[in-house]
Amino acid sequence: MILIALLVLAFIVFAVGFLYFWGINPGDITIFLTNDMSYTLPSAIMLVCVLLIGLLIGNGVHFLSAFLYSFRNWKGGRRLKKAEEVGSIYRSGVGRLLSGDLKKARALLNKALDRDPQRVDIHLALASVALQEGNAEEGIELLQKARKLDPRGIEVLFKLATTYEDGGQSEKAMAIYKELLDGDADNRKAMRALRDLQIDMGGWQDALALQKKILKTSKSGSKADTEKQILLQLRYEIARSGLDNGEQDQAIEVCRDIIKRAAKFTPARVTLGDAYRQAGRDTDAIKVYQDGYKALKKSVFLARLEDLYINAEDPAALLSFYRSQMQENSEDLLLKLYLGRLCLRLEMVDEAMQHLTDLETSGVDFTKLHLLLAEAQRRRNNIEEAVVEYQKALSIDSHLLLGFVCDNCGARFTEWKSRCPECKTWDSLILPERKQIQDAKLIEEPKMIPHGSRGE
Repeated sequence: MILIALLVLAFIVFAVGFLYFWGINPGDITIFLTNDMSYTLPSAIMLVCVLLIGLLIGNGVHFLSAFLYSFRNWKGGRRLKKAEEVGSIYRSGVGRLLSGDLKKARALLNKALDRDPQRVDIHLALASVALQEGNAEEGIELLQKARKLDPRGIEVLFKLATTYEDGGQSEKAMAIYKELLDGDADNRKAMRALRDLQIDMGGWQDALALQKKILKTSKSGSKADTEKQILLQLRYEIARSGLDNGEQDQAIEVCRDIIKRAAKFTPARVTLGDAYRQAGRDTDAIKVYQDGYKALKKSVFLARLEDLYINAEDPAALLSFYRSQMQENSEDLLLKLYLGRLCLRLEMVDEAMQHLTDLETSGVDFTKLHLLLAEAQRRRNNIEEAVVEYQKALSIDSHLLLGFVCDNCGARFTEWKSRCPECKTWDSLILPERKQIQDAKLIEEPKMIPHGSRGE
């Protein structure tokens, strides 16, 4: 009722206003639509027509906007519902992937991809399925499709780079990492990955330049300490490469600086001695090797000293050093091993037997020790005892080399290397039985036990 009353009142007000306006504006208005077509209407009627047209246009725009808004909501709701369905299928596929059910994972992920081919995460998950199935070619193809959908996507680029790297395509992996760094120059993960590839390919200078950038972006702490150590290792490799090319002075300077910063880094000490020796400064080389052994107790220094003194035909000086060190530390079993071996090479068989037997009675038991003992027995004409041991010595050479083993991966080598060729770890090659010797205790006043009668 109130609404009707208001409408009637509004109509009355409008009618009164219209009649008043018409009364004071009695003229007509002519509107030309074309040169030949025109309409003449009273001014009041014209005003009403204009108002009605304005209302019609305004309401039309309003109704059109409302319609478009409702249509967009309806379409957005459908997209949302579709995205939720695709997301649910995708999550199920990833769950199967993580549980190892690759066949079911592939089926679910393909279904999700059919519903939404623009989803980058689905391409990545399918690539993981293909790679776990051993189909690297398909995995790379899926990753390339994901890359087209998201050209600057960090996750996509890292996945593609690591896939190339795992497949031995180092150049392509490096190109991807460089692309990552073009977009984010301070990305430490990309810099480390590119650095490691440069190391594997022997690009020491490029690796060093990257390492310097990594250090600039690294904070203090254990991680930064590790990065500083890698920086020294890369500097060392450049110095060692330079030494191979006859650059002794540069190698000496760099190795001395590295030793000041990392006194326990064995390769720098060894290479410093080698550089002195290459430069004809044998006295300096001897001091470096001797100081290296005193500080680190690594067999490589004894091996280097022995090679230098034997080549110089001065075994007496080496023997003197060994004996002086034994006087300082009579329980140095590693030195006893090398001293026994040297005595054996110098035909000092009785002293050799004493030192080698000290090792055996201390609980040290490994093949090459028995080989040395067997050789000593042979030289004492104890043929029967020597024969049994020599059956294990068919591969031994005339120098009775003890060899080295990587403390990190277990790879064995005849010659010492500053970096393990297998696992790429620096300063990891040691005497195979070093730990056994270190852990053993020298028995006071050991008695001489004829070899071969120890089990009686």
